[in-house]
Amino acid sequence: MEATSKPTILVVDDEPIVRKLLRMTLGSDVVTIVEARDGLEAIAMAQATRPDLVLLDVRLPELDGYEVCARLKADPATADSHVVLLTTAVADGQPALDTLDVDGVITKPFSPLGLLHLVYGTLHLT
Repeated sequence: MEATSKPTILVVDDEPIVRKLLRMTLGSDVVTIVEARDGLEAIAMAQATRPDLVLLDVRLPELDGYEVCARLKADPATADSHVVLLTTAVADGQPALDTLDVDGVITKPFSPLGLLHLVYGTLHLT
């Protein structure tokens, strides 16, 4: 019987402590975690790894999370990746979250159990 590979999650946040918290919360037993610090790095990493899920901060250097999401969904290589936005709040002038092609939104500070529930549900993990 061939072992199935672990799903890959791309964690995108410019704050090292947030990336560390997400990495610690998700663990490495069930998923493979790769990281990016800004929008341009996120797109390059997504194209290289083709993640199953992208945990994407909205406020990023270079390109914001909304633009990264739009580019990932427009690229056939990454269009099937699930995207969950990480945000502190939606500000005026930003796209309404219901108009974006995302699988969920997590508000910072987030509940580790809520994060796990959303990630496991999105990736159909047990």
